[in-house]
Amino acid sequence: MSKPEQIRADFAAIGALNVERMTRRDLTLRVLGALAPAADPLAVAFCNAHTAEIALRDKTYREALGRFCVVNDGIGLEIAVRILERRGFPENLNGTDFIPTLFAVLPKGTRIYLLGAAPGVAAEAGRRFVERFPHLELVGAQHGYFRAEEEADVVQAVAAAKPDILLVALGNPAQELFIARHFDALGAKAMFGVGALLDFAAERVARAPVWMRKARLEWAFRLAQEPGRLLRRYTIETAAFLIAVLRLRVLEEAR
Repeated sequence: MSKPEQIRADFAAIGALNVERMTRRDLTLRVLGALAPAADPLAVAFCNAHTAEIALRDKTYREALGRFCVVNDGIGLEIAVRILERRGFPENLNGTDFIPTLFAVLPKGTRIYLLGAAPGVAAEAGRRFVERFPHLELVGAQHGYFRAEEEADVVQAVAAAKPDILLVALGNPAQELFIARHFDALGAKAMFGVGALLDFAAERVARAPVWMRKARLEWAFRLAQEPGRLLRRYTIETAAFLIAVLRLRVLEEAR
C-alpha cells in the first residue's frame, strides 16, 4: 500500500495568527485524511480580512482558531501577507467555491450535516447538494436561529446523526467559536465554518458574476447587495486590519 501524500506545513504569520499556505488540492487531501478511520477530527476556518481583524484584537477568538486549519480567503489576506512577508498565497481558498469541489470527490456514502442560516435554508441547501452530488448522504439540517439555552440540544442532535462532514454557517466569529466549544462533542470528522455558503447554495442570496470572482471583487458585489450589514466590515474594519498589519510591519523592521 502506498503511503499517503505528505502536506508540507507553510504558514503566513499575521501577528499571532497563523494562516496556512495551501492549494485547493492540499486542503482536499487534508480533509480526505481526516475522514480515514482513527484519524483526528479536523476543523477548517476560511479566514478573510474580517476574520483576521477580529482575531488580532480578540484573544478568545484567536485561541479558538488555534484548533483550526486556517486558510486564506480574499484579497485582504493576500495584501496583508505581501506587506508582511513579501509573498502571497498559492491560491485563494473560500468556502463557497471549495466545498462543492470537495463534495465532488468525497467517497460514496459520506454523511453531511448542515447547521446555520435562516429557517428552511439549510434544508434547501442540503436538498440541492444531494441532488447535485447523489453519492453524498444528508443526515441533518438545522437552522442557526436557536437560543443559547438550546445549544446543547443542537450539539446532541448533530452528534446523534454521526456526520462525516459538518458545515456551520453562523457567521464570524460565532461559527468558529461554536465549533471550538464543541470540537469533540459534535462527533464530526471534518468541520467547516462556511459563512454565507448555505444562502448561496439555496439561492436565497445571489453570487457575484464569475468575472468579478476571478478579479477578486466579490466583496464589492456583496457590499452592493447588503450595504447596511457589510458597509462597516468592508470599510472601517478592513481599514483597521490593514493599519494593524502596517504596524506589525513597522515593528518587524524595527527589530
